[in-house]
Amino acid sequence: MNKDIGLAAYYMPGRKEAGCDEAGRGPLVGPVYAAAVILPEDFHHPLLNDSKKMTEKARDILRPIIENEAIAWSVQAVSAEEIDRMNILNASIEGMHRAIRDLSEKPDFILVDGNRFKPVGDIPYLCVVKGDGKYASIAAASVLAKTHRDEFMRVLASKYPEYGWDRNKGYPTKGHMEAILKFGYTPYHRKSFHIKERA
Repeated sequence: MNKDIGLAAYYMPGRKEAGCDEAGRGPLVGPVYAAAVILPEDFHHPLLNDSKKMTEKARDILRPIIENEAIAWSVQAVSAEEIDRMNILNASIEGMHRAIRDLSEKPDFILVDGNRFKPVGDIPYLCVVKGDGKYASIAAASVLAKTHRDEFMRVLASKYPEYGWDRNKGYPTKGHMEAILKFGYTPYHRKSFHIKERA
């Protein structure tokens, strides 16, 4: 148990549990990123929490700690084109499946943030609403997914600076929407999220 904020170390002791989460379901642009993390049962860090409740600095501090101390971890991206083809929910689940399959060790059990998932082979799983604030492995996955996606969006922002992706990370902020109306869509925008042109 993370004694500082009450994150549970595991759902059931004595087995390899992979926590899964995604980042980037809501943006208009870029991939959705998903992560799977198997933590040691004694892992804890005072900064670890739901990544949305952490500062960018705290997430950046935790990322290498998680990557170095995890039993296994993987981060996978599902492109905007794939999101348009399969919808964002299925793309998020697909990303988590890819991350789980990419783990160097097969988990005995999967803890998933949210209320929707599909089986990965014969591995049992549990969906946990707001799980990134309840289980350390899901919180760790949320940190990895978020930091890897933010890193990618900063690279994209250097190619398309007028959209402010280094700040808004592709979310539909007022500045981002105005930039779309002024400059149009980029190849990285999700076509399924197109906005109406103003008259």
